[in-house]
Amino acid sequence: MADKKNYYEILGVSKTASEDEIKSAYRKLAKQYHPDLHPGDKEAAEKFKEVNEANEVLSDKQKRAAYDYELEHPGMGGMGGYGAGSGGFGGMGDFGDFFSSMFGFGGRTATHRDDSGEDIQLEMKLSFMDAAKGCVKELSYFRNESCPACRGTGAKGGTAFKTCSRCGGRGRVQIRQNTLFGAMMTETVCPDCGGRGKTIIDKCPDCKGKGSIRRETKITINIPAGVDTNSYLTKRGYGQAGANGAPAGDLIVVFRVEPHKLFKRKNMDLYLDLPIPFTVAALGGTVKVPDINDTFDYQIPEGTQSGTVFRIGGKGLKTRNGTGNLYLTVFVEVPTRLTREQRKSLSEFPRPDLKQYEKSKKFADNVSALYGKDPY
Repeated sequence: MADKKNYYEILGVSKTASEDEIKSAYRKLAKQYHPDLHPGDKEAAEKFKEVNEANEVLSDKQKRAAYDYELEHPGMGGMGGYGAGSGGFGGMGDFGDFFSSMFGFGGRTATHRDDSGEDIQLEMKLSFMDAAKGCVKELSYFRNESCPACRGTGAKGGTAFKTCSRCGGRGRVQIRQNTLFGAMMTETVCPDCGGRGKTIIDKCPDCKGKGSIRRETKITINIPAGVDTNSYLTKRGYGQAGANGAPAGDLIVVFRVEPHKLFKRKNMDLYLDLPIPFTVAALGGTVKVPDINDTFDYQIPEGTQSGTVFRIGGKGLKTRNGTGNLYLTVFVEVPTRLTREQRKSLSEFPRPDLKQYEKSKKFADNVSALYGKDPY
């Protein structure tokens, strides 16, 4: 088994894990790595595939037994047929049933039932500020809810049942099959009652025996500060109704955050491009800088160069995990039109000493070295 995947490790459960523990671990990991929540992420897609493969084997009693047997008996690895989509033991047809009769597992007749309701995934668009500050939103959607009249059973009054005559209430039946080794008996889910052990006498008039009714559901969602695109929130039990009174699935709300006119963000940090007049850059001065709540005064030091980044602590997003920073990138703007007085004042400004201009001095030195000419 050295070259085989350890499905227990993939799901993060022990070899003695119960069906419910395996189911719970699978649902958690499937949501965590679902491709819709990680678009373009190949690693997450591969992990999602592994999780599904592990669940397909470990959630099926007979496939799991075959897998466990191979874990304990590596030399028998070539006979295994537990893998996803294997359809039996190594493509050897009814040999799986023979193996089942000897070891108590294998074959293709096992059917795994999971009456839990399906999850519902919805997308919610948020403004940049709603996502940054947190907000409360109302959400309306349609789902199958458990029928209150029959308590999700599909039977009138929730009690109009009788014991299944085919399986005697066991939920499973034995089937005789002819194989290369003679007649073999295998066990499978009862086709009449679907493994429930009982059948409906009178269908519920409200849901027509389905056990669920399609209705509009309205809920209020408290969205915490700091959610971002592809963040998601899970509301337990707000998915599709389960069959036969089983638990409902979950509602998964995936957020799509709209861009902002001023800010960009990375995790809890905000980034802002701030244009300033060349006079403020040269002489220094106070400017009004916006954050997600208001504006605040910030002192630009004299001699600030275009492209300078200032880090302002505590002015990013405030979440339960902490507070981010604001990164201010300054761009010095030169006017495209000057008044006569401005033009006159600038023309009287003496030719600058290149020692005051680090980049200009370096550029001039390089040009002079190459061509023997002063570019200024």
